[in-house]
Amino acid sequence: MRISEIRGIRGTFLSACAVAVVLAGTAACTSDGDGPPARATATPTAAACKNGTYAWFNVDERDVLTGIAEKQKITAKGGGELTNKLRPLHAPRVAVTFEKGSRVGDAKDVLRSLGIHIGEIERVDAADGSTHEFANVRRPAPDINDGSTRMLGPGTYVQYAAVRQVTADFQYTCGTGGPVTGRATSWTIDGGGIVECFTPIKPAKKGAPPLAAARLSCGPDAPASKA
Repeated sequence: MRISEIRGIRGTFLSACAVAVVLAGTAACTSDGDGPPARATATPTAAACKNGTYAWFNVDERDVLTGIAEKQKITAKGGGELTNKLRPLHAPRVAVTFEKGSRVGDAKDVLRSLGIHIGEIERVDAADGSTHEFANVRRPAPDINDGSTRMLGPGTYVQYAAVRQVTADFQYTCGTGGPVTGRATSWTIDGGGIVECFTPIKPAKKGAPPLAAARLSCGPDAPASKA
């Protein structure tokens, strides 16, 4: 996060692609993504069948908090720097699991197909073999404390970090063998923002990172915590 000067930010989610272009691999916002990042698993099976067809379903995309700081009160008229460090909440991961059947190839192939399906990867890039972080099974989780932020006015502030997790089930059909099913997960946007506890968030979208951050650090009775 670069040093920024912000006045009156009201729960803005600052999107920023962390790598080439840009929660884990679960349909829930707060579970089973906290294991080691960048993990891919597969059941050893028969030889891979190439150039098959993917069908994607149960695609889930949602913003998830990856870190949050304790609220900090700044009283100086000219503002001040936010010094409370963000504590980790969720570590996004990249993973592919296969059911029994002919192996699809590798996790990168599956993730590349998912990236094309959701519009994260251009077909032309996939065709020419270009690498993309969405399909990188060794992709590290983002650093949630990589910079500093200075506020230009007084207030009670909460800083947070978030990613957009993508999880989906797939069926792969290739050759004369039966279809292979599995699940893939990765993440796209790496960003964050700041909320002021006594400033209502508009619009206050249920489940959005600004509202979740306010409820965790400002408290349930704070104006910013009320949808």
